[in-house]
Order: sequence, then C-alpha cells, then structure tokens
Amino acid sequence: MSQLKKRSVAVSFIFQFPKDDTTNTRPKVALFKRSDKVRTYQHKYAPVSGSIESFDVNPLTTAWREIQEETTLTPCSLTLFRQGKPYSFVDESIQREWTINPFGFILTCDPSKITIDWEHDDYAWFDPADVADDQKVDGVPKLLESLRRVWLEFDLGAAAPVLDASLTRLKGDHESGARQLAGIALGAFADVLKKSDISDKEVWWANARRAGWHLWKNGRESMGAPILSVVLAGLDVVREKTSEGLSADVVDDIVASLDELARQREASASRIANAFAAFLQQRPADGPIRILTLSSSSTIASCLTHALASIGHRLDLRILESRPLCEGAKLAYKLSSFAAEHNFSSRVDITVMTDAAAGIASQDVDLLLLGADLIDRHGNVSNKTGSLPAVLAARHVSNNVKVVVVSEKEKVLPFEAPGHEDNDAGEVTRGWDSVGVVRGQRPGGDVKVRNVYFEWVNNGLVDVYVTDEGISGTEDVMRWAADIERRAKDVFDGL
Repeated sequence: MSQLKKRSVAVSFIFQFPKDDTTNTRPKVALFKRSDKVRTYQHKYAPVSGSIESFDVNPLTTAWREIQEETTLTPCSLTLFRQGKPYSFVDESIQREWTINPFGFILTCDPSKITIDWEHDDYAWFDPADVADDQKVDGVPKLLESLRRVWLEFDLGAAAPVLDASLTRLKGDHESGARQLAGIALGAFADVLKKSDISDKEVWWANARRAGWHLWKNGRESMGAPILSVVLAGLDVVREKTSEGLSADVVDDIVASLDELARQREASASRIANAFAAFLQQRPADGPIRILTLSSSSTIASCLTHALASIGHRLDLRILESRPLCEGAKLAYKLSSFAAEHNFSSRVDITVMTDAAAGIASQDVDLLLLGADLIDRHGNVSNKTGSLPAVLAARHVSNNVKVVVVSEKEKVLPFEAPGHEDNDAGEVTRGWDSVGVVRGQRPGGDVKVRNVYFEWVNNGLVDVYVTDEGISGTEDVMRWAADIERRAKDVFDGL
C-alpha cells in the first residue's frame, strides 16, 4: 500500500440569512459544484476549500484567500461568524489523509456578486438540514461533518439558538473586560445545559463539551483565556455531578453549582486586591505612590479602590484616556466618584492625559499598572492597545519604574494566541468631524483606518504579576499554563 499523502485544508461555508427575523424563511448555505478540472471529487458539491500553504499565517488566512480566488468575494462582502473544531479523516480511495479546518461566513452583499472560477461548474443554495440527505446533496466526503462543526443546530437542537445568541452577545460586547465576559460565558454555558436534550447521557456530555469549545473560540477569542478557564471549571462540575447518571434534577444541581462557581470567581478579585494592597504597603509612606495606567480593567479598578480604602499612602494616579472608546476616562470617573463617596479625595490625585502624552505622564512614576486580557504560557501579556508604548515610555523616562500586571490566573492561555482583533473603524473616525474630516467622505488617496484593540507586552518588560495567588512570576505562569493545557485536551480532544 502506498503511503498516505497528508493535506491540511481550510473549508468555508457561506451562509445567507433572512433579512426579516419575523419570517419563517430558513438560512441557506452555498455549496459549489466542483468542475472536471480539479483533481479530486469532481462534480461533487463542496464548500469553498483550499490547501493551507507554508506561507499562510493561519488557516483563516487560507480561507480568505480561497474565497476571493473562487468567488471574488472579499471581507467587504462577508463576515466571519464561526470557526469549527478541526478534525482529520482518511480517504483511502485517493490515498489522502485530510485535516479539515472549517469556517462559517455570513454573506453581507447581494448573491449576484458571487463569481465562480474554473474550479467550479456552478453553485446552489441549500437549507443546512438538507445536507444530511445524500439524495438532496451529492457532496464531497465528510461534507456533513464539516458543516455540523459550524452549524450548531445539527448537534445541539433546541439549545442551538441559546448558544448562538450568547456567542453573538459575547462577540458584540466591546465594553466588558475579559473577566466580565468570562462571567457572561459561564452563565451562557448553564443556559445551554438547561436546554439540552438529556435522553442520552453520552450525547449530552459531548454537546456540553462542544458548547464549551464554541464559547471559548467563537465568542471573543482575543479575550478567550478566562472563558476557557471558566468553561473547564464548569465541565469539571458537569463530570462530577453526572458520574452517577443524568436527569432533570441532576441538571438543576449542575446549574446551581455553576451559580456558586460564579460567586467564587468574585472572591478572586478580592484576593488580587489584597495582594496588590500588600505590595503597595512595601513602599515608603513619606510621599505619594505615583501610578500610571490605562483603559478600564475591572481588576485594576478593584485594586485601586481597595488600596484607597485599606492603606494610608497617598496615590497620584495618571490615567491615559485610551482611545477610541476612552475607557481610561471612564476609569478616572469611577475612581473619583468612589473617592468622593468615601471621603478619600484628599488622599488621591487623578489626572487624565491623552495616549500620545504617555512620555509626559510617565515622569517620575513608581508603577506602571497593566491589566491583562490574555497571558501566554511564557508570561507575555496581551492588553489594550497603547500598553506597549506606555511601558516603553515609562521605562525610558523613569529609571526606577516597576511594570506590574494585575490579573487572575484564569487569563493564562497555553495555546497559540489569536491574531489581532480589528474592530469598527468608525470608533476611530467618529471624532474627526470636528476637525473637518467628514466620515464616509473619500480621501484624495487610499487611506485605510484600523482599530486594533489589543497588543502584546513582552514578558521581559514585566517586573511583577499580582494574581489571585499573590505575587507571581513567569515560572508560576508556566505552571498554570501546563495545567490548563492538560485539562483542555482532556475534554476537547476527540470532539
């Protein structure tokens, strides 16, 4: 027998949703009939597909390239709404081992914009449910398996709309921090379990794991580390509670335990705040502690309000406004309101400065305080864009500054981090009208506006991690990462 050829591919399902949610019209998925010019599976229906090349940054890069080549559609005409868990299978008839990376996209333009290339003879729109019927769709091998990984209805049934709505909420929430999003995800996980069919325990357990995977990967993956952590904790609860069997009463018990888990998470914020206050008390009390920070991390807010309430030091807080949504200004308002309400105003000075003034704001600072949306297994920190310039400015201007990251250990991610998250450019351009730049007006040349939310701060630039386990270092981060990786592989491998 000849050796199998291994090939990794990205497959992309393009969906068309009804414009009016009040109608009974079902969503449709486009499938493309492969021509006789392709080497495999001629005249079979398939999603847009293509091999992942060595120069591709990731499978999603492949997906976008193949979509443009095979349909002429671009990111202006499509929205990525879901990625599916990769899987592999062997097709002995052609001596191939395929690794499939599925994606789902929503068409946002008129279907007439689709122009197929030589790889396809035609394309057609199908109800996703019809793909399960070989008489209706003559498809490539494992077509249904690929589709079900991005179309929740096949596995989750009545629970699918609940999970879908939760994913939409997570994806669209640009105000909540990573910790808060994880709390939302934990609540969504409980809601999905309540709606899931309990007639078959093994199927129910598999669907609980699938729901957890999708909450991690398809909510806000750039802030997905704490979501993964709470999902793993939730699945630990599920496994323990169902060891003797599954019933409606058991599900109720699981949901109650998940509610208790949510309350326990709140206690971790108190532990971090206590550790931070103890860290500040090591500093001399003969002058103010000068702290520079940015954005509006709920963990940072908790640490600073607790410090005001529990230590005698005077605080000089300098907060960068954090464009484009000015979360830093919101943090300043929250802190000043707390100080006024609790008669601490005489012990704190709060100054808001522009992001561009990071160098000036760094003069003589003792601490640069960062939150974290994600910490990789080496201790590198992903946080609000503007974090790296602030760190570099502070280290250049203030020789004795300490860069302190405050974060729950649940924000450690042992797997490859997602790419940069580009968001609505309108958030950036909204304030331009006042300076004579009208939004929507075409400039004289090609000008691209980007709104990148997060960036990385290298672990070599971080002095201290203050976590729910106290003062921590990179060796602690590596230990936590190894534990999370082991637990994630245990529940998600084989799905």
